[in-house]
Amino acid sequence: MMVYRFGWVLVLIICSIVRCKGDYTLNSVREFLVREEDSIIFGLIQRANFPLNANTYLLNSSILPSSNGSSLLDFVVINTEAVQAKGGRYQNPQENPFFPEKLPASLVKPYPVEKFLHAGAASININKSIWKFYLDELLVKWFDTILEDGNYAQTAASDLSLLQVISRRIHYGKFVAEVKFRDSPKKYEPLIRAKDKEGLIKLLTDKSVEEKVIKRVEEKAKVYGKEVTLNDKNDTKYKVDPLVVTTLYKKLLIPLTKEVEVEYLLSRLD
Repeated sequence: MMVYRFGWVLVLIICSIVRCKGDYTLNSVREFLVREEDSIIFGLIQRANFPLNANTYLLNSSILPSSNGSSLLDFVVINTEAVQAKGGRYQNPQENPFFPEKLPASLVKPYPVEKFLHAGAASININKSIWKFYLDELLVKWFDTILEDGNYAQTAASDLSLLQVISRRIHYGKFVAEVKFRDSPKKYEPLIRAKDKEGLIKLLTDKSVEEKVIKRVEEKAKVYGKEVTLNDKNDTKYKVDPLVVTTLYKKLLIPLTKEVEVEYLLSRLD
C-alpha cells in the first residue's frame, strides 16, 4: 500500500515538474530553483543540529563492524536509495542516485508522461563530484572542531537529505539547458556541433543573475537561520553561518549546474 501511494505521489511530482504540455519557460525554471534554495538552507540547518561526527564517514569504522570497507554514510545511502528506487523515486527525471550500480528495479509502473528532456539526459549523473565536494570540502571547512556526540545514524540521515536536495538542484540544470536551447537554438547549435564547452559556458552564464542568487541565499540564510532570543542584546547568531551557504552556491551549486547544462547540450543534437 505504501509503495502504491508513493507511486501516485511520484505521478503528481512528475506532472508538476515535467509539464505534460511542455510549457516550460525560463521564468518557471528559475522559480523552481528559487524554491529549492529554501530546501537547501533548511537542510543545512538540520545538519547543523549535529557536530562533525567524523565516525560517520570513516571506512571500516568500529560503529559498523560488517561494513566491508564502507562508511556508515555509504551504508545508509545505499540502503535508503534501494528502498526509494523500488518506490519509483528515480523514475523522476530530476532524481539521480549516488550509487546507481546498486539500485534494484522499481516496483512502480512508469507513468506515461510526455518527455520534455532529450534522451541523453538519463545518462548525466555527476553525483560523484557532489559527494566528493560535500565530504572533502564542505564538511571539513564548515565544522572547525572535530566533535562527536554519538548520533551517527541521525547525522547520516541528515547528510543524505541534504545531499539529495543539492543533487536535485544541480541536475535540474538539464531542464535549464533545454529551455535555453529551445529559446535560442540557432545560438547553441554551432557551439554544440563544434563541441565548444567554453563557448557554451559563456553563452549559458549570466553574471547578474548569479550575483542575485548569491545575495538572495545569503539573506535567506540570515532570516531562516537566525537564533531567536528574548534578551535585548544585539548579538545576532545563526544556526548556519550565511558564509557557508554562499560558499556552497559559489563553489558547488552554480559551477556544477553549468557543468550539467553543458553535458546535456553536448548530447542535445544526437
